[in-house]
Amino acid sequence: MKRVGAHVSIAGGVENAPLQAQSIGAKAFALFTKNQRQWKAPKLTASSIDAFKKNCNDGGFKAEHILPHDSYLINLGSPDPVKLQVSREAFIEEMQRVEDLGLALLNFHPGSHLNTIDEKLCLQLIAESINMALELTKNVTAVIENTAGQGTNLGHRFEQLASIIEQVDDKTRVGVCLDTCHLFASGYDLQTATAADSTFREFDRTIGFNYLRGIHLNDALRPLGSHLDRHACIGKGTIGIEAFSYIMTHNAFEEIPLILETPDSEHWKDEISLLYSLVQ
Repeated sequence: MKRVGAHVSIAGGVENAPLQAQSIGAKAFALFTKNQRQWKAPKLTASSIDAFKKNCNDGGFKAEHILPHDSYLINLGSPDPVKLQVSREAFIEEMQRVEDLGLALLNFHPGSHLNTIDEKLCLQLIAESINMALELTKNVTAVIENTAGQGTNLGHRFEQLASIIEQVDDKTRVGVCLDTCHLFASGYDLQTATAADSTFREFDRTIGFNYLRGIHLNDALRPLGSHLDRHACIGKGTIGIEAFSYIMTHNAFEEIPLILETPDSEHWKDEISLLYSLVQ
């Protein structure tokens, strides 16, 4: 089964996220477990954790269909030792929050070299950061999201993602989330079914579908190779509908969270229906 959903709000508490997902007809969802633009947050309360688990169970959401995202402030490849340490501590805390919620995945942007260190060293720092987090947690998989290649962000080429994975000690607890807008912005063509097939075959050759843990479903406002992370609603951007039809009908994307991050949340229910209609 295809598990389509969206990145829903946690307003009023994380326990409300599965209720929001249910209301839009989602079969998966993403969330932040805290304010994504702050370093610190109060610990999750036992009552909030219990309510979250109950609402997930009532809504039929399994852990592998829920894709939490960490804070945007974290840079696991920072060349600044102080900022790197703060980022690592924050990432470990995020992993522990996910673990407390009984979830299995944490999605994150790999990191940026800030034109201060070379790419190889930055990728090494990112892998070291992941290793540290995995050593201090038990059941959560670190899911690396590909980037659009804006500025000095790494993770916009499959080879960079493969390099990080190669340096992670426990490869059973590392994976990848592919954002379609980021793919397109970084130069991977998706505009036709043939182009999408070529791109995902390259992903499989370079990394492997066995590492794929989720997809962010976003059309793109800007043209192929723009390196600009500008999301558009499904079928209303420069990617077009064929890529999403390809994803919705390809066996490689079964039973993983397929998450909308499109700009108009009021139409997520309609977009979910649109995506499921592509299967028929």
